[in-house]
Amino acid sequence: MQLKLTEEKVFKDPVHNYVHVKDPIIWQLINTPEFQRLRRIRQLGTSYLTFHGAEHSRFSHSLGVYEITRKIISQFERSGYTDWPTEEKLVALCAALLHDVGHGPFSHSIEEAFDMNHEEWTCKIIMGDTEIGAILRTVAPDFPEKIASVIEKTYDKPIVVNLVSSPLDADRMDYLLRDAYYTGVNYGTIDLDRILRMLRPYHGRVVVKDSGMHAVEDYLMARYQMYWQVYFHPVTRSSEIILRQIFRRAKELVQSEYSFGFMLPSLLSLIKGNITVQEYLRIDESIIQTAFNQWTEEKDELLRDLCTRFLDRKLYKYVEVDLMSADEITEITQAFKDAGLNPGYDLEIDFPSDLPYDVFRPDDEDSQKQIIIIDKQERLRDISEVSEIVRSISGIQRGKYHLYFPEEKVRKVLDQLPPQIAKIFS
Repeated sequence: MQLKLTEEKVFKDPVHNYVHVKDPIIWQLINTPEFQRLRRIRQLGTSYLTFHGAEHSRFSHSLGVYEITRKIISQFERSGYTDWPTEEKLVALCAALLHDVGHGPFSHSIEEAFDMNHEEWTCKIIMGDTEIGAILRTVAPDFPEKIASVIEKTYDKPIVVNLVSSPLDADRMDYLLRDAYYTGVNYGTIDLDRILRMLRPYHGRVVVKDSGMHAVEDYLMARYQMYWQVYFHPVTRSSEIILRQIFRRAKELVQSEYSFGFMLPSLLSLIKGNITVQEYLRIDESIIQTAFNQWTEEKDELLRDLCTRFLDRKLYKYVEVDLMSADEITEITQAFKDAGLNPGYDLEIDFPSDLPYDVFRPDDEDSQKQIIIIDKQERLRDISEVSEIVRSISGIQRGKYHLYFPEEKVRKVLDQLPPQIAKIFS
């Protein structure tokens, strides 16, 4: 039997002012060890090395996504929209709250390093032998599977998936506002209240009233600016590169049966690729940084150097160059080798790309990728069909490479590099 809350629980939040919890299931989920672990996972990975205020956690973001979802559903219910399936409210709220519970330390960087997917881990935690799983099963035996299918975007009620995962979802709206607030930039400030008032359920999905189109344009412009000014900031990319290199080197050493001076069992399982759910839940950013701190005294010079760079913020420098051919990249790589450098670690070629909005294509059957505008005659159109602003920023690719390198190492061998290559790095 489910407990009842004697009073509404309220979290003070710098972005949404308050986060309201009325359902006992939501309150119990927030208080599980698996959800509390998100306090120890930064929302923006290594961005704190670029924007010193970016110390906010996946915990606060998850509460924010839940709160936006709650507001949207409350508005649907107040407006009496019959297209909203009221019985799906708890499914949507739980999925919104738990959508990021599988994130690992430093978020997407660790996923790239170990070829993991946080959504897969989220589903394992939701459906596994965890406190979250046990609480969800008090609602119904198959309730964890329902929540997991929303995360996997396979749930049989697409409108619920729409709320949590779509081009205009609660997740994106919260992280734009929250990340802008904590990084101190203005790009991500959107008119959230206006957007929420313009949403309505229609024939199994969430659409936007045409009078709210300009607020959505601002939202997509904010997303575009945040990606290039914050998420793809070249200094942040440098710290992510070093982080991945640390994990790559640790993996090489484990495979060669190197004897570490310091190694935690759960971290070793992660590196070997046989980590269990319970071990995964023990890994947070404090664990990773403790390991890095200890590894600054390892016998392996490369691992020692990389960890010191990361902790002391002695990041790689970068130069911006025009698009290069495969032959030009091979030429630079070979020049680094000939000069005694290790291009596997002393050179990283980065080409960040992003689609602020994936424009409508008639042959694309995935309508979840679209933001649909509805007019007073209930005609539906993709926003890119009615907005020149959206069309102008959709599909933009930056035509530049960033070459990252340890400046002091490259400077020592500049005279050994071919003149045309030395010129790039000088």
